[in-house]
Amino acid sequence: MGINNFPKYTIIIRNYTFDEAHAIAKAIEGLEQNFAMEITMNTPSASEYISNLNKEFGQKILIGAGTVLNLKDEIAAVDANAKFLLSSCLFSKNMIDYAKQKNVITIPGAYTPTEVLQMLNYKADIIKIFPAITVGPEYFKNLQGPLGKIPLMAVGGISSENVGIFLKNGAQFIGIGSGAFLKEDIINKDVPKLRQSLIDIIEKS
Repeated sequence: MGINNFPKYTIIIRNYTFDEAHAIAKAIEGLEQNFAMEITMNTPSASEYISNLNKEFGQKILIGAGTVLNLKDEIAAVDANAKFLLSSCLFSKNMIDYAKQKNVITIPGAYTPTEVLQMLNYKADIIKIFPAITVGPEYFKNLQGPLGKIPLMAVGGISSENVGIFLKNGAQFIGIGSGAFLKEDIINKDVPKLRQSLIDIIEKS
């Protein structure tokens, strides 16, 4: 699997109940060309979430794993049918090589130019800059001066209010967690309102 058709936005599911995650998946339906869905591995029963959501939505929505911190996490996520792997940290070369064997997209986290270059040399597919809000939008443009055009994902502190400026400064992909939705809409599992929040992200980009 390559990144040419990877959705621009990834919704991060961390410590939601399965029913809440399911409601978000329902909200993404119909908008799936724009949104992927990431279940963080530190969510209780994360592998079960990934497996069950893939069984129901996997033909439409790209569902993967986040907070993948080591090879053990990676193997568990891949076994659950995760289509991509995200982390806030660097991946070892062994982790990236394993993912390529399994045809799974790798999105390791990096912060400095040296870390970004290391992940490029390891052949990571997309590089996540985290926390994006700390370095700011211009960091994405500045990184690509010396390193060239890089598939970068901005994650950390992103919401519909600032997503556009990150994209304008060279982030090709966006990861959004708690800033994607109103908390009450998640608690109420209000699919129409959750979907409208996703539409707002697109429109404000």
